Amino acid sequence: MFRRLFGRNKEPSAATLPDEDALALRSLQNDWQCSCCGEWHRGIMHLAADHPDPWPHISGHEPNSALRTAGDFLSDDFCVIDGEHFMIRCVLEISIVGLDEPWTWSCWSSLSPENFDKFIAGFDSGDYEDEGPWFGWLCNTLPPLRVGPEALAVEVWPQNGRRRPLLVVEDQDHPLAVAQRGLSVTGLVEVLRASGHGPTTH
Repeated sequence: MFRRLFGRNKEPSAATLPDEDALALRSLQNDWQCSCCGEWHRGIMHLAADHPDPWPHISGHEPNSALRTAGDFLSDDFCVIDGEHFMIRCVLEISIVGLDEPWTWSCWSSLSPENFDKFIAGFDSGDYEDEGPWFGWLCNTLPPLRVGPEALAVEVWPQNGRRRPLLVVEDQDHPLAVAQRGLSVTGLVEVLRASGHGPTTH
């Protein structure tokens, strides 16, 4: 499953892309102005969710080393709510037609208490040999690829070497799963703009 989704074929060059995608790719590879904040950026912008959507407080991260499993806790990589719901920061990769590297969304997934303990146990060493995939629920929304309040099941693939786990959407017909297998550059621009970070329209 994992190898099938992320085994990458040779991507077409920008010169072979449809005109609209080629124009969007050139705009992202040069300086571009954010449609939300008005700041100027260069290159592809990857997105990161500061916290899981269910987090009930104003975001304020504690150190990972301060992790506690009672009450509420949020750090860069771990989240606990009410001592009952456990979430970790992961990475969801989306293949972009015309780019050699995937676009990434740093987001959060739930884990069972048992798998959360396994993740914590291997966190410092980065050794997850023969672990995963673990079941989880995606805890963030990425418009326009994921809309509505419905829960979305994901496979959580722990990575060795202190890399964050990778996510694969289980429902292969879901728009986010389709995007993981290949999204156009104009589709990426739509995602960035919907998140308030895309280039302005000229």
